[in-house]
Amino acid sequence: MRRSIPVVAAAIGLALTMTACSSGSSNEGDATPTAKPTTAATTAPPAGAGGELTIWVDETRKPAVEAAAAAFEKETGATVKTVLKNFEDIRADFLAQVPTGKGPDITVGAHDWLGELTKNGVVAPLELGDKTSLFEPVSISAFTQDGQVYGLPYAIENNELIRNKDLAPEAPATWDDAVKAGKAAKTEFPILIQTGEEGDPYTYYPLQTSFGAPVFAQNADGSYKPELAMGGAKGEAFAQWLHDQGAKGDKVLDTAVTYDIAVDAFAKGKSPFIIGGPWMLDSFKKLPNLSVDPIPTAGGEAAQPFVGVQGFYVSAQSKNALLANDFLVNYMSTDEAQTALYKAGNRPPALISAAQAASSDPITAGFAAVGKTAVPMPSIPQMGSVWQFWGVTEAGIISGKLDPKKGWQKMITDIQGALDAS
Repeated sequence: MRRSIPVVAAAIGLALTMTACSSGSSNEGDATPTAKPTTAATTAPPAGAGGELTIWVDETRKPAVEAAAAAFEKETGATVKTVLKNFEDIRADFLAQVPTGKGPDITVGAHDWLGELTKNGVVAPLELGDKTSLFEPVSISAFTQDGQVYGLPYAIENNELIRNKDLAPEAPATWDDAVKAGKAAKTEFPILIQTGEEGDPYTYYPLQTSFGAPVFAQNADGSYKPELAMGGAKGEAFAQWLHDQGAKGDKVLDTAVTYDIAVDAFAKGKSPFIIGGPWMLDSFKKLPNLSVDPIPTAGGEAAQPFVGVQGFYVSAQSKNALLANDFLVNYMSTDEAQTALYKAGNRPPALISAAQAASSDPITAGFAAVGKTAVPMPSIPQMGSVWQFWGVTEAGIISGKLDPKKGWQKMITDIQGALDAS
């Protein structure tokens, strides 16, 4: 059963709402606000004087956060301490430490952590106010649960079709077009998509959605509900397609192709296409003539990849929650901060104005364009019951070890059983 947010988080959310309804000053951040002094503003201490924030960051984001923190300290009188963490360790450490009253005031994190974080009551809502409209809608949606926003988004990432224009001058509209162009290029691989022995449903998801088989049903506002939607005839049609592509034996879909193999092969010009994201770009620096295109449809409908959104969370146990909200909303949502984070990680900014500026680069523009129509990876806790069955089933169907229809049906049954037991 899903646990509710602790009382302290609710109290923080109410306090933040009250703050947003009062003065519009960007320096409203004291954890214990007092009445405004009647003397001249120059005689008053900075709004955050005496306050201290601890922020967990990874190596990539650390310089950009520290630059914003320096401005925050100067203007508010607060102190900011950044703690360097391995990104892979942050979620587990945050979940373990916050309930004990330890951990940071703010942490960097991914939107798909949200379900687990709220289930365990370790994050507080964020009050963005009228700044909500300044961000890409998909980034706000990704950090929203039960009508409340829980994270300050800074970057959007999603898979696309990365194309070597020297090998394929035109973008393919369909999967068959891509395979045909790949074979015409006479490269080792017509198209590259990482698979591996355990499958990769994240990377394969846009191909699945092109058959009209999303993982979960969605509410009218785009949020997910824990109702499987990838069963039935459309899901089984996708499974049959996986089997047919794998059975061709022409290195189109192949469980022997791992992430490293796919990236290395594309970097060496062994395929005109690879389905991947901005995290691959550093490996392709020797390929100057690249394009980023929409992923071609395999099933006739739009191929919608998952979008992942990076952002910052406020701890539900923070003693300086208002100060933390002030820092995120007024200092990490600036063009300068979001652009610095973009340059550090190659992910298009979540802030619309920063994304528009970054889109002067055609590669970034390509990722950003499809990111607008991508769907957030579900952050509901039930998503954890899906992964363990999903990828291995796809890999088994591609390799011919599983009958496509029976294998897919068993996967749905297994996932539903796990959902019912959760």
